[in-house]
Amino acid sequence: MRRMHNARVSRSLRRKMTAACVLAAAIVLMMLLLQGCNNAEPGKQETGKQETEHKETEHKETVQQENTSTKPVGGDVQSSEVFYEIFVRSFYDSDGDGIGDLQGVIQKLDYLNDGDPSTTDDLGVSGIWLMPIQPSPSYHGYDVTDYYEINPEYGTLDDFKELTAEAHKRGISVIMDLVVNHTSVEHPWFLDALASDESPYRDWYVWADAADEDGPDLSETSATGGKAWHNRGGSHYLGVFWEGMPDLNFDQPEVREEMIKAGRFWLEAGVDGFRLDAAKHIYDDVQSTSGKPVITDKNVAWWQEFRAGLEEGGHSPYLVGEIWDNSPVVIAPYLNKAFDSGFNFSLGEQLLAATKSGSSSSAVTTLSRILGLYEDSSGGTFIDAPFLTNHDQNRVMSVLEGDVNKAKMAASLLLTMPGRPFIYYGEEIGMSGSKPDEHIREPMVWYEDPSGGEGQPSWQSRMYNEGGSVSVEAQMNDEDSLLAHYRQLIHLRAADAVLRSGTIDSYSSPDSRVMAYVRELEADKRLVLNNLSAEEIVIELNPAEGWAELAFSSVDGASLKDSKLKLPAYITVIVK
Repeated sequence: MRRMHNARVSRSLRRKMTAACVLAAAIVLMMLLLQGCNNAEPGKQETGKQETEHKETEHKETVQQENTSTKPVGGDVQSSEVFYEIFVRSFYDSDGDGIGDLQGVIQKLDYLNDGDPSTTDDLGVSGIWLMPIQPSPSYHGYDVTDYYEINPEYGTLDDFKELTAEAHKRGISVIMDLVVNHTSVEHPWFLDALASDESPYRDWYVWADAADEDGPDLSETSATGGKAWHNRGGSHYLGVFWEGMPDLNFDQPEVREEMIKAGRFWLEAGVDGFRLDAAKHIYDDVQSTSGKPVITDKNVAWWQEFRAGLEEGGHSPYLVGEIWDNSPVVIAPYLNKAFDSGFNFSLGEQLLAATKSGSSSSAVTTLSRILGLYEDSSGGTFIDAPFLTNHDQNRVMSVLEGDVNKAKMAASLLLTMPGRPFIYYGEEIGMSGSKPDEHIREPMVWYEDPSGGEGQPSWQSRMYNEGGSVSVEAQMNDEDSLLAHYRQLIHLRAADAVLRSGTIDSYSSPDSRVMAYVRELEADKRLVLNNLSAEEIVIELNPAEGWAELAFSSVDGASLKDSKLKLPAYITVIVK
């Protein structure tokens, strides 16, 4: 496919994956074992080179002075290896303007993790992911206008550096969204490129001439299902997500260098890594070429170059990619010297489906096979990134139709699985929300009173979350609350290396309503059993397997005697 005029094509990136041959056999085998599902990624809504260079120089000295140490992901205190996704606009408002901000996040760090592993009244997470915090004309920030600044509604670069320093004191790592696939149409680069064919930024974007008979089909559908080509002033540019997000041209070395430079800038400012938006769409443009191996190869080659460029700057960042695809065969190559993690979209769907139906599934068997593929692809260095839902999906409580018991079970499944789980803000108190996107990104509910209180963001009217029992205030001291359940499971995970780092294997349950699996680390084993139903279940364990100790129970009433295990409704137990 031609992504732009002939000048673009002549610079076409010609890389090959160094591990392609090694992976080929594993991928073919996995294709026989697993059938990837079709994915659908919702669309998202982002003046010159001298200005960018000046801005970077202006900040560089201050940033480097404050970057006296680099904190490894996972924290200095005992780590739960659980990350928490924050939409800053919706989290906590420190200055009363109705918009959440970085100082607000700082004020609520102790809610997330107070830095003392002996306390259990904090959530206990060991990492936070900040959705976009750079300047943008959109409320969500996924169309960036300046890669080296903070959205003024959120604060300043000094506020950001204070946030990372305060988080690190508590053993909390900080990663941030970095959106490099596209900019905003209001970015100075794009405005300059649009103004003249002679602009030095013209080839930083992807253009097509409507009169060129050999050019791309301007009516073709993008890889995300929308319109691919957009007309502005007679010039057609590629915008995979929508017209407000023109795709950058990664065949241009200057573009690649600029994105690496931006990444280094934020690492020097104190961030520990990045969540990389639209990771498979760097070259994955239109339906006719989407998912083809040559496109995947080019995408992976860029992300390998990105990681290498960051590491050349003396950094060791944690990189998690948004590779929105349910096929592990598509995701695996990105774990080869590119990303540490890829979000596990398919697992989240399976866990919610099992929880909603009250019936176990093949999720664990499938997961163990997938993790084996990822192990081979990464040389054993990958970290799975499971989650239930995120900012692009209907919230857990809406999927589960408001059933708190099922929400607890979904949390139990997530937090007893391998990898580095991610929790979407408000999930721990049962916030609801269904598309459109604004209503799955409603303000965090801190107070029982629907009118709110100090720090309560109000930028978006609430359709789903009016306070009352769905609030931090109502649940903070309620031992039976969803919040208490999340805290319990996260602190359990922090105390048990087997749950954090062990392998997972399926365990045949005699009752389809019980999802069971074995976690193992260096011969230390845990049998995890989850009763997904509203009924008490008694199952008999095999005495020869040696399961003898009931080590954990999420609610009262469980018992293990003479290999008979009693499981009350909606319970998670761990047996040693």
